Amino acid sequence: MKKTVKVGFISLGCSKNLVDTEVMLKLLADQGYEITADETEADVVVINTCAFIESAKQEAIDNILDVAWLKKHRSLKGIVVTGCLAERYGQDIVKDLPEVDAVVGVGSLHEIGQAVEKAYHKKKFYSCNDKNASPLGGDRLLLTPAYTAYLKIAEGCDNCCTYCAIPAIRGRFRSRPIEDLVKEAKELEALGVKELNIVAQDTSRYGLDLYGEYALAKLVRAITEATNIPWLRLIYCYPDKITEELIEEFRENPRLVKYIDLPIQHINERILKKMNRHGGRDVILDAIRRLREGGPGISIRTTAIVGFPGETEEEFEELCQFIKEAKFEHFGAFPYSAEEGTPAASFPDQIDEQTKSDRYDIIMQTQNAVVERLLADCVGREVTVLVEGYDPAEKMYFGRQSTDAPDIDGKVFFSLPSPGEAANNAQAPRAAQTAPAAQATRAARNAVEIGSFVTVRITEPLDYDLKGVLVEKEPQA
Repeated sequence: MKKTVKVGFISLGCSKNLVDTEVMLKLLADQGYEITADETEADVVVINTCAFIESAKQEAIDNILDVAWLKKHRSLKGIVVTGCLAERYGQDIVKDLPEVDAVVGVGSLHEIGQAVEKAYHKKKFYSCNDKNASPLGGDRLLLTPAYTAYLKIAEGCDNCCTYCAIPAIRGRFRSRPIEDLVKEAKELEALGVKELNIVAQDTSRYGLDLYGEYALAKLVRAITEATNIPWLRLIYCYPDKITEELIEEFRENPRLVKYIDLPIQHINERILKKMNRHGGRDVILDAIRRLREGGPGISIRTTAIVGFPGETEEEFEELCQFIKEAKFEHFGAFPYSAEEGTPAASFPDQIDEQTKSDRYDIIMQTQNAVVERLLADCVGREVTVLVEGYDPAEKMYFGRQSTDAPDIDGKVFFSLPSPGEAANNAQAPRAAQTAPAAQATRAARNAVEIGSFVTVRITEPLDYDLKGVLVEKEPQA
């Protein structure tokens, strides 16, 4: 009997990379490979890598070397490296990391079966086909919890920011047709997905190459009409591409959650021009204003780069002041990383690492003060939460509001009403029981299901998270 080859996977980097991993998993499963979550049991390990910034490259290399130990000391036969590191440094990997048996670029993911076969037999394999001609989409084996999934609507990027290597790694921006995405959304709904996170390198650019116009709003409407998925979420939209149609969708579509990931990278006009960002300070301010006016209660996540070449103390202070004033619900900063092959890497006035680190600490402290005030304002509110799990140490359930994206934003921790509280509520005269108290009594009788929606009353902030008490199970999302 032919031995079934076991394949383990390590997926690094962003959610878009995770989707690629899921596609490769399905391809291998269809070809008869057995997928294992235990790397020590695997015959071949596939490492899907990120190479966006220096720290991501180092993480990828560290993972390769860790897995190489299994090859030397355990039964592992082969290592396959895929993704951005493979695309960017394919020949260097072959030369400098002899432990790696196969290198598969982003344009060759559909050859993963051949790569695993070669690696299993300890033969070398290398494929980096044209990334601009590779198939888009594909069936997947989901790695996310059953209630949530990502929908990658496009590949590549045409923005060419001076600090970014993504266009060189991922190629031109290419949208997937609306009908293909609607079909995939329906399939995900059939699997039990209740939260669909719509992603791309530039989600707001969707459709320009296929339809000659920004078509993200049309896509959201098409998915809304074709499915009953309660939460649709937009991640990574650019300020200069926030159309009035999209604003209207936030205002009129209750299933498009009031959340948007809107990276700005800076606010100073001179720095934005040096970054080759499309749209300056006024465009950013206008996008934020229109989003907040068009979708009251919207939660905005953004990111900024500190220590960009030539950034002065005054320009950095301008950014900090803006963060105070804008009151972003979610914010992340990155010290500038000089990536080889990008224009900014050769700019004069590169800033030393200590200054970049100091500026990162300062701007995150600035945001911490903003978040403290925002979370304090949540106390007393009743919010809908998608339940994600139970923490036995804290004896609390946890989940997320619609205004928190998976993996990157905060959580809501909540407890069931205490037995004494539930008993007192149950014994009180019916007229004396408030609606929330009666609901809490009923809810306490049943376990909370992972992947269900519940109502939680917020009682206190908890660092970047919130703490509360269950009020009701399975409300309308």
